Amino acid sequence: MTKRLGVSKVFLGISLVTGLVLNPLIAVQAVENKNNDKPYTIASKAHKYVSHSYQNGELTVTTTLGDVTFSALNDSAIEAVFKAKQAAVSASNLPSYTISETHQDHTLLFSQKASQQGNVLVGSAGNMRVEITTQPYSVSYFKGKQLLVKEEQGFYSGTVIEQHDSQTQTHNVHGVRFNLSDSEQLLGTGERVLGMDRRGHRLPLYNRAHYGYETESVQMNYSLPAVMSNKHYMLLFDNSAKGWVDLAKSEHNVLQFEAVAGRNAYIVVAGDSYPELIANYTDISGTQPMLPRWAFGNFASRFGYRTQQEVMDTVAKFKALNIPLDSIIIDLYWFGKDIQGHMGNLAWDKDAFPEPEKMLRELREQGIQPILITEPFILSSSKRWDDAVTQKVLAKDAEGNPKTFDFYFGNTGIVDVFNDTGRNWFNNIYQELAEQGVQGWWGDLGEPEVHPSDALHILDNGQQVSADAIHNAYGHQWAKMLFQHLQTTQPEQRPFILMRAGAAGSQRYGMVPWTGDVNRTWGGLKPQVELSLQMGMFGLGYTHSDLGGFAGGEQFNKELYIRWLQYGVFQPVYRPHGQEHIPSEVVFHDKETQDILRKFIELRYQMMPYNYTLAYQNSQSGLPLMRPTFMDDAANTDLSNKGSYLWGDAFFVHPITSANLSSVDVTLPDGVWFNYFTGKKFEGGKTHKVEVNLEQIPVFVKAGAFVPMVEKFQTTQNYSSEHLTLHYWADAQVQNATGSMYEDDGHTMNADKRGEFELLNFAAKQNNSQLGMLLMHQGKGYKGMPKAREITLKIHNWQQQPKQVKVGDQIIQSYDWNNKNSTLTVKFNWQYQPLTLQVQ
Repeated sequence: MTKRLGVSKVFLGISLVTGLVLNPLIAVQAVENKNNDKPYTIASKAHKYVSHSYQNGELTVTTTLGDVTFSALNDSAIEAVFKAKQAAVSASNLPSYTISETHQDHTLLFSQKASQQGNVLVGSAGNMRVEITTQPYSVSYFKGKQLLVKEEQGFYSGTVIEQHDSQTQTHNVHGVRFNLSDSEQLLGTGERVLGMDRRGHRLPLYNRAHYGYETESVQMNYSLPAVMSNKHYMLLFDNSAKGWVDLAKSEHNVLQFEAVAGRNAYIVVAGDSYPELIANYTDISGTQPMLPRWAFGNFASRFGYRTQQEVMDTVAKFKALNIPLDSIIIDLYWFGKDIQGHMGNLAWDKDAFPEPEKMLRELREQGIQPILITEPFILSSSKRWDDAVTQKVLAKDAEGNPKTFDFYFGNTGIVDVFNDTGRNWFNNIYQELAEQGVQGWWGDLGEPEVHPSDALHILDNGQQVSADAIHNAYGHQWAKMLFQHLQTTQPEQRPFILMRAGAAGSQRYGMVPWTGDVNRTWGGLKPQVELSLQMGMFGLGYTHSDLGGFAGGEQFNKELYIRWLQYGVFQPVYRPHGQEHIPSEVVFHDKETQDILRKFIELRYQMMPYNYTLAYQNSQSGLPLMRPTFMDDAANTDLSNKGSYLWGDAFFVHPITSANLSSVDVTLPDGVWFNYFTGKKFEGGKTHKVEVNLEQIPVFVKAGAFVPMVEKFQTTQNYSSEHLTLHYWADAQVQNATGSMYEDDGHTMNADKRGEFELLNFAAKQNNSQLGMLLMHQGKGYKGMPKAREITLKIHNWQQQPKQVKVGDQIIQSYDWNNKNSTLTVKFNWQYQPLTLQVQ
């Protein structure tokens, strides 16, 4: 007999879980829980080995409870799928929403036929393997000689008892359990504000908005049934249903996933480092396609612009003040004059927007890309309700009628995006708007914000499933629907799809998530780094915040607003957004605020070549743009830093998240660092007191970093890197360094796969007072590529005037060495042949 522990008084959103009974069909004893502070203890049977088979590259082990099938997804990822003899939950045959279509089409064979060594079955994939011990039954995963993780009980079924007020609800669940080591730390589970290490919590797996959150939140818009260990493996419960994850909260050293419905499967991914682990995971779940270049510019956005004139006046204000701008987002007033009663119209309110096509055209002519909000809710009071009912595009109730329910915006149904009927109807609306000139799409409320458990969805295969079974995949399917539609109708154009909820793998459909309706307070700003870092480690590298904060705020907090937008320069999407009583656009604030933030927004634009290269790296291997400080340090097991981060591999950023500070303590990673704004040198691996003022935040650049930049410009419509400034931070401690810059036309889909790009590679070698550089070029190019580049090379921290500067075979006489700031500037033309530079 093996003891199994349950759950006691665990807060789950609005519910309390007071009991978890494992394997109810085979439980032999339940012990009364008289002390509510302690979990139930039960005795139950475990899996016992019966037989095994190997077919089509898959190893299937039959136990007394059902069949477990193991397959290799790549040489560092193994999937296990359980089919119980008697299913405890509904819709257990749902598809995987995590694994990309390319990996669902075929299974990578284990590198050799699964072998049996005594009472151990072995399935190998590259350097990773699964070992199944038959007597007693157990499952372990290894990378080389290292044990990564071992099942505790493995797949199970059970019952969760929820209490809310005086009501008690019981859910059958199934899931999987693993052992953890004492010192193990766990990232993951999606958007939460709990600190970087999520161990010690029991958390709901149910996408739900948390309006006005600040420094703590256990449940938000985007949950992920996945964790990443500091032992360099990832565990993902491949399930789309309502559920929970228990990270050794209820039982010592036990990690447990559970769900009320859906697929009972998990994936183990291994890697020698965090970047390799992310690459191996995004290889099976998909990488994010490149965004259009304009998406890296400045957005104008608020809740919301009420008229066509207000939209045009806002853009004109940016132009008049010479503050760069590339996009404007039009919130829900485009289809109705009030917040309530109009959702689902999805057609222009001609009283407020009398000439929408003219407006959209004039915006594009100015280099401003219009983005429109849409929601999946069709109110019964909306203009499209009758058509939606007639066309049968809404989720249904048990009688087959549209499922209706009340929420903040009115009485509504919800589009069923899980089948062609709902998708085609919705896509026809998107097509109408695209033909009018809309360039980007905002899908809001896609958790879904309200999703009654008794609502029924129809899958493509005709299967009818409950809302709870596919709740966490709704936003994922919505993004997939829109992405694939745009691929068909606008194949040469990169989509921009802004959504706040999805699933593991949603990045492959171009989803750009944000962190929800954060409070407009210092408490709201503090967790934003943590949220973006956590999501970025799981492939969702464009996770960002409403800059300036969204919710509440009785009056404008100037310092908070400036600090939030300063931080925003070094996050994936620069999108101020908030409730309209306090303008989110910098142009509507005082001159000092404008002047400070104009410089930062201009810096964002000057960094376009660097930032665009980060986007390219993300599209190739899933490497996030914002990276935790332990990212490249395999020996660093400290996951506690949630307040500072790396922007790419060159910058270290420490946002200011408290008021009235004159200095902050900054702990720099190992290496040599320079304050980007002052040039002051700092030794890494130490904590430094850094002075701050309102005009700057602590931003450091690493010795040995190449950072390509361009001159100031107002919109990416006018972007060119023909005149390129290449910065290099030299230091005697860095003898060898490399860097790169990716460029394409900024809008063609799959330009990298089509070879329509260029990659500029840089290398440096320093020996005391001598520095050598090599510039190389690859790629067949693209329409509009500069025929040659005028390079301004700025070598920082060059301590003495050089005796000679040589570019190729030519000695340069006109270089500039600035003794005051120790910067050497060399200008030359480059026509893409390999080019050397020597400084002596």
